[in-house]
Amino acid sequence: MASPSSRMVILAAGGTGGHIFPAEALAEVLLKRGFQPVLITDRRFFRYAPAGGEGVFGRIPVHTIRSASLRGGVVSKIVALVAVMAGVVQALVLLRKLRPVAVVGFGGYPSFPTMVAAIILRRPTILHEQNSVLGKANRALAPYVTRLATSYHATRHVPEALMAKTQRTGNPVRGAVRALAQMPYPEPVADGMLRILVIGGSQGARVFSDVLPKAFASLAPDLRARIRLDQQCRAPQMEELKRRYTDLKMQVDLAPFFADVAVRMAAAHLVITRAGASSVAELMVAGRPAIFVPLPGATDNHQYHNAEAIEDAGGGWVMAEDGFTPEALAARIETFLRLPSALTTAALALTPLGQPDAAEKLADLVLAAAGSAGAEAKPEQSKEAA
Repeated sequence: MASPSSRMVILAAGGTGGHIFPAEALAEVLLKRGFQPVLITDRRFFRYAPAGGEGVFGRIPVHTIRSASLRGGVVSKIVALVAVMAGVVQALVLLRKLRPVAVVGFGGYPSFPTMVAAIILRRPTILHEQNSVLGKANRALAPYVTRLATSYHATRHVPEALMAKTQRTGNPVRGAVRALAQMPYPEPVADGMLRILVIGGSQGARVFSDVLPKAFASLAPDLRARIRLDQQCRAPQMEELKRRYTDLKMQVDLAPFFADVAVRMAAAHLVITRAGASSVAELMVAGRPAIFVPLPGATDNHQYHNAEAIEDAGGGWVMAEDGFTPEALAARIETFLRLPSALTTAALALTPLGQPDAAEKLADLVLAAAGSAGAEAKPEQSKEAA
């Protein structure tokens, strides 16, 4: 058992942005409170780790363990089950060595072995659900953990029996994005530039690379000249996209991943994105209106439900992928170019939905569950202040 003076908190997260970014946000707060977060994830994480050891993930230990999704045929499931069991053993060894005061799971199949190990070792355990639908891994673990944190008031598939240990904290967003809550929306003006940011999920959505150039090509040249585009796209599509946008004489910046997404979001008038939990939470905090194209086939249609609340409030627009055609997108963008006040109205509707204090609320819940909420801890001195 960890001693009362322990300051270590394990963060278990699948290695994709939707799970990693909330873990990063919580780690920022824990560090400021004098605790030592440790991340346990899978190898996909390293595509998000900043080069040169910058940011939170350059300042905390990171461990990877084995895991796999239990999908496919019988043979695939057996192989995956072996990987999960190996991951549980790895996590048991790690947790016995690290002796954390609490273990926080952010979902995704790589978080599952660590949370199982924590439950076996009877450590205080907290699950955080980013989506409006409780994910499969979290659904399996929820009955056995200490507390369950949700991002939405009404999260689907949370059994009534678990409501007593469930608390809405919101979905933590990274500090750079939280800062946007204090920045006013850069209102577009008639006949001015329209700055569009496209963030298509963890590696760029192919549908955006297919539809956007065709949509822009159908606009009148004078309207197209007023668009400044930052688009996240897959590396294999980069050269073809550059050629198409060059032919259209458009101002564009393309990359597989934007490390400075907060800077680009601050300047954006409109965002086009999937409806993953982190993207939705960041846009609500930043107050930037968006066109959401939910991923078809997402488990329990959770991406649609994530964005539904924003559309209902008038802060954005949901376009099903089968209706996300060049013609439909071009018509919508032309409306914004000719009537930019529609975007300003949406930004004003979106701002009240943001939860910039979600990371602080989750940290409070984690430390309370660990019995450490009242423990004094000396805040760490940041590298910038040192």
